[in-house]
Amino acid sequence: MPSQEQSALIVPIPETEPVVGPLRAELDRSAVKGVPAHVTVLYPFLPPVSLTEDVRSTLRDLFATQAPFAVDFTEVRWFGNAVAWLAPEPNMAFRQLTTTVWNSFPDTPPYAGEHDGDHPHLTLGQDHPVEVLQRAADEVSERLPIPAAVGAVHLVAGSDEPGSWRTLEVFTLGNQD
Repeated sequence: MPSQEQSALIVPIPETEPVVGPLRAELDRSAVKGVPAHVTVLYPFLPPVSLTEDVRSTLRDLFATQAPFAVDFTEVRWFGNAVAWLAPEPNMAFRQLTTTVWNSFPDTPPYAGEHDGDHPHLTLGQDHPVEVLQRAADEVSERLPIPAAVGAVHLVAGSDEPGSWRTLEVFTLGNQD
């Protein structure tokens, strides 16, 4: 039976792909599903069937009020021994994006309420032996910092099936006038 589709709001970080892409392909299940290296703004978001033009218009308006920004991915950090991730600095703009969307869609808490969403991150790998993740973390650490420019948020959707995630819409940050 096919798995149910979900949606998310993410910020793809293409500047990190040369460093983390090959490792994520092995160590991050979202990469196998077709999700690029990214920082999550809000996951899960609404079911894809609920992504009406009104919802998309609200998102366009919300993101138009947020300025583009620059970040540096400066170090590898950990959630316990299960997840290695890259930390964006500063992270306040990512936190503001999450808060802004969640305030407008209060039934969509970050990570379905399991986590507070207060630690913006780019997942390097998860749910592999700690030794494997540590080798990847060491390899990536040697190539940090990675500067990145953030100018858009992507609405994406997919299922647990390999290669199923795709971009539905790209929302530009800042006023488009």
